[in-house]
Amino acid sequence: MKEQLLQKFNEIFGSGGEVQVYFAPGRVNLIGEHTDYNGGHVFPCALTIGTYAAVRKREDKTLRFYSMNFDHLGVITSSVEGLTKKQEDDWANYPKGVIWALKHRGYVIDQGMDILYFGNIPNASGLSSSASLEVLTGYILKELFGFHLYMIELALISQFAENKFIGVNCGIMDQFAVAMGKKDNAIFLDTSNLACEYAPIKLENARIVIASSNKKRGLGDSKYNERRSECEEALKELQAVLDIATLGDLSEEEFEKHKDVIADPVRIKRAKHAVYENQRTIKAVEALKANNITEFGELMNASHVSLRDDYEVTGIELDTLVEAAWQQKGVIGSRMTGAGFGGCTVSIVKNDCVQDFIDNVGNTYEEKIGYKADFYVVDIGNGPSRI
Repeated sequence: MKEQLLQKFNEIFGSGGEVQVYFAPGRVNLIGEHTDYNGGHVFPCALTIGTYAAVRKREDKTLRFYSMNFDHLGVITSSVEGLTKKQEDDWANYPKGVIWALKHRGYVIDQGMDILYFGNIPNASGLSSSASLEVLTGYILKELFGFHLYMIELALISQFAENKFIGVNCGIMDQFAVAMGKKDNAIFLDTSNLACEYAPIKLENARIVIASSNKKRGLGDSKYNERRSECEEALKELQAVLDIATLGDLSEEEFEKHKDVIADPVRIKRAKHAVYENQRTIKAVEALKANNITEFGELMNASHVSLRDDYEVTGIELDTLVEAAWQQKGVIGSRMTGAGFGGCTVSIVKNDCVQDFIDNVGNTYEEKIGYKADFYVVDIGNGPSRI
């Protein structure tokens, strides 16, 4: 991979100078969806698929971006000065946003760069290609310019870039999981205070299988921000009678006791998901620690039902994949993962059933939806690194 990147870099930007190659992972969230902006817990892990970059510093202030995934867009040119989001800059707004965010925090970036990117995460799949790109860019800048940045800070700066530069009101989970990834471990993260612990994933005789629906979704264009505002409204109504900072502060019993103060039945459903999903995530990690993978799978299944019925972010594509998965032999658990409205599902499947799972779920999906899903048998990897 490194040689291919360097060869393409020289082809696009010319040879010479010191070219470095870096990698940042994608992520999948095993359970805890739409809880990260509600002060709840999440349980993501970094993957061994992700985003690569070859980069060389320039003597001037010019930024030149090129993606092998979007080669039809060619080289996108900008400057380290006066960075603004531009529609015509398309995907390059993400790395531009990270440079802008670092400068906003007082870090000095006074030289331009030539950067070539390549990702083997399916685009717009919900495996966090945007967060991978953001954290990768931040890590490159940290290395090239000698910034003293902890990885948690890098995650927060990347989130700030997506919130304020890109305009997507995302929570912290994606950037945190990418930045803090650890091989063979998932991250049990309390998003209210960023307290986290690594939990070993011991899937004896089973694998994680990701199914991409190939239904593209853009977070900024989706109903993501709408769901977030519905939860914020529900929280305000609950705060009139309860001393809570977030929906994640509530147990199921407390929510049921006080839910009637929420005036709108739709907001009740949204808040219910946030509260119950948080508790499911806590129970899922406890089940994993007790080596009860069956209970973990049942909680994954319940998570999908809640995302389908209470949060209403699944859609026919994700529901078809998950419901087909539930019918398959050897499936421990299956659910949508990511923001929803398209993207991916994550399933835990016994080793000797993986190929049948891919064949059967794939056939069911294509018959019902009219086009193919893609499947990825994945491993849990580390955070960003220089190659």
